[in-house]
Amino acid sequence: MLGELEMVKAMLGGERRVVVLTGAGVSAESGVPTFRGRDGLWRHHRVEDLARPDAFAAHPERVWEFYNWRRRLVGGCEPNPAHMALAAMDRQIPNFLLITQNVDGLHTRAGSLRVLEMHGSLWQVRCTVCTHAREDFSELPDMPECPVCGHLLRPGVVWFGEPLTPGVLRLAVAEIGKADVFLSVGTSGLVQPAASFCQLAKEHGAVTVEINREPTPNTGLMDFALHGPAGDILPELAVGLGE
Repeated sequence: MLGELEMVKAMLGGERRVVVLTGAGVSAESGVPTFRGRDGLWRHHRVEDLARPDAFAAHPERVWEFYNWRRRLVGGCEPNPAHMALAAMDRQIPNFLLITQNVDGLHTRAGSLRVLEMHGSLWQVRCTVCTHAREDFSELPDMPECPVCGHLLRPGVVWFGEPLTPGVLRLAVAEIGKADVFLSVGTSGLVQPAASFCQLAKEHGAVTVEINREPTPNTGLMDFALHGPAGDILPELAVGLGE
């Protein structure tokens, strides 16, 4: 793998446009549950059954209990070497964009500035009735109320069955279409629309790279597949860029 790693690193220099997609595998190295496999249950509830608008409408107190638990858990996690390496790339590569499926905010905490959060953020809340929305890192009550109209707040994340925030997918597709190098990091390649981003990048002529602990359904489409912990591989790619 060392030879392939050096080849990929050489492609990240100069004026090349680099787009990185990250998934749950990156944050798993910080101790954030992926909610797949053995992590897929919370108090005997499937996470897919809680992260839905109809679940929130029927049992808002249960959904908020789950998200407040997630906020406390993530608040105790720290960015890992993969997050730090991507922040270093952000500083060193002039044409760079990080697209993440994660909602934990760890990329921003690591120092990344050019981040597109496809699925929103645990640290955003918005009103279910009026237009109030804000970033909030405080400990929230079990059923937080809007300070403007008094109605219930909801987490500022995209739930199953909801569309992405307007413009987010359009921007992601546009930037991938201009990329010279596309890195898929710590993502299973199963969740749409992100699962199709590799194919989109290839169709527009980008060099495609997979960095993941194990092969994914997209591995066969990749020009390079670097399998192992992102926290080991990304720092090797980031060191010395821009020199």
